Amino acid sequence: MEKTKNKKNTIKTLKRLLKYVTGTYKLQFVIVCISIIISALVGVVGVQFIKYLIDDFITPLIGNSNPDYSSLLNAVIVMGVVYLVGVIATYLYNRLMINISQGTLNKIRKEMFEHMQTLPIRYFDSHPHGETMSTYTNDVDTLRQCISQSIPQVFSSIISMVSVLIAMFATDIYLTLVVLVMVAIMVIVAKFFGKRSSKNFVDQQRNLSIVDGYIEEMMAGQKVVKVFCHEEESKKKFDELNEALCDSMTKANSYANTLMPCIMNIGNLGYVLIAVIGGVLAVNGVLTIGSIAAFLQYIKAFTNPLGQVSQQMNSIIMALAGAERIFNLIDEESEKDDGYVTLVNAKMENGKLIEVKERTGLWAWKYPHKDGTVTYKKLCGNVEFEHVRFGYEPNKEILHDISLVAKEGEKVSFVGATGAGKTTITNLINRFYDIQGGKILYDGIDVKKIRKQDLRRSLGMVLQDTNLFTGTIRENIRYGKLDATDDEVYEAAKLSNADNFIKHLPKGYDTMIEGSGEGLSQGQRQLLSIARAALDNPPVLILDEATSSIDTRTEKVVQDGMDKLMKGRTVFVIAHRLSTIKNSDLIMVLDHGSIMERGKHDDLIKKHGMYYGLYTGAIEID
Repeated sequence: MEKTKNKKNTIKTLKRLLKYVTGTYKLQFVIVCISIIISALVGVVGVQFIKYLIDDFITPLIGNSNPDYSSLLNAVIVMGVVYLVGVIATYLYNRLMINISQGTLNKIRKEMFEHMQTLPIRYFDSHPHGETMSTYTNDVDTLRQCISQSIPQVFSSIISMVSVLIAMFATDIYLTLVVLVMVAIMVIVAKFFGKRSSKNFVDQQRNLSIVDGYIEEMMAGQKVVKVFCHEEESKKKFDELNEALCDSMTKANSYANTLMPCIMNIGNLGYVLIAVIGGVLAVNGVLTIGSIAAFLQYIKAFTNPLGQVSQQMNSIIMALAGAERIFNLIDEESEKDDGYVTLVNAKMENGKLIEVKERTGLWAWKYPHKDGTVTYKKLCGNVEFEHVRFGYEPNKEILHDISLVAKEGEKVSFVGATGAGKTTITNLINRFYDIQGGKILYDGIDVKKIRKQDLRRSLGMVLQDTNLFTGTIRENIRYGKLDATDDEVYEAAKLSNADNFIKHLPKGYDTMIEGSGEGLSQGQRQLLSIARAALDNPPVLILDEATSSIDTRTEKVVQDGMDKLMKGRTVFVIAHRLSTIKNSDLIMVLDHGSIMERGKHDDLIKKHGMYYGLYTGAIEID
């Protein structure tokens, strides 16, 4: 049952891959097929020409006292033209297949990346980044070899074998039957080796993606590896994965590399056998010398393509395994968005909000109703949780009956041990995940009714892990607002106090950042992240350990900028340093997904409860 299912999946994957190849390049693909047929037939015609060359032109000249070479010369010229056509056809289909393969891969990579942007955060949390990268590199590269080399080679070989087989039957049926016996033996041998090599080639690609994933993981965590002296354990783990990869590659290539010599040697045995039988038939006048010579060439012309097909099938199977992983990524379900409330620029006119195209600094929720009317509601930043329940897995709830109200301009802080649910709550506000029970209201609107893109436009986030991108300092600050002026960029940098260190860089705001910010300190990267959020100017701000990577001295400088940034906004803060949240309007103390205490700093201190223990150090935040 499993074997039949895998076979059906392979056929389905092959059909889908061919649709990519023929869909955009249908005309070119037709030309390629015609060119391959011409090229293959020229080879058969060339072998057939040997027969006529010997029997009709060379043999009559033997012993002739007055030989006329003009007819022989004309025949050679004609054959030369035929071969020239074959060369042109071969060049044409190889050249076109380069265009087709590269164009197809370009389309596949583009579709993969575009679709990846639509995937939910859940996908990236559950799939190793290195394995995904391997899909873009190793799996796509196997497709390149398959499309540009293997598929045309197999098609050409099949055409050649069919044409040669017809020509052999036309020359001598008995010798052809002998050849078919040899071919049957070749097919059995090819099936034996091919079945084993194919399985190991599939294992090879899977193990390669696992090794790539592990290497990417180790590179990202190299500092942690060194700090905990984990080098030896890392090497042992890599050795295990590398050995598994080496084992599958060794088995795959040993079977594959053994196949071709076996096929060729069986072909050579057939060649000798046909030569002996053909010689006997020629002596008895059954066959001409030219027919024997042609038949011997037919054997080569038949066995060589058969060996090539056997060898290329491994490449095709390996490519199909890669294609299946590519299509699995493309087929991943996109993030669902059934929201219909959108965010628009607005202005007040005659005491009413109206929608405008230009930026006004005033935002409004555009709420369409079933009767065709539209209501505009000012974006204020009021957020309310009503008995919210959530779990990353359906049967494992990690947030229990969370209720809270964050009014416009308030600062709400979450404290608690790691795993208490602090970050999870903020992830639910912007709908990185959807809740299993309860409601989250944004300005009185259920967030499920708000289109996700518009919901996230209204939210700014500064995370503990900074994410900068290759480009200039200016481009990184402008990331969330591409039409921002230079003056707006400078103001945002000054607000976060990033301007001080930027001005001392070699090219100031035009200094290039490589990767995730190599050459900058962790504190400087965080300042740029804060500047980016300041420029975006969202009404609601989420700070997830935003100052945890900044030293105490820098924190004082940053905190002043943060206070300016938070002024007039609804702010959610997650912090380990409780000194930074003393001025919060509401502090929520979480433990194992439940709110244990809530209130202002002074009130919670007076209670001598969990917050008091956290603040005084009696209870540690781990």
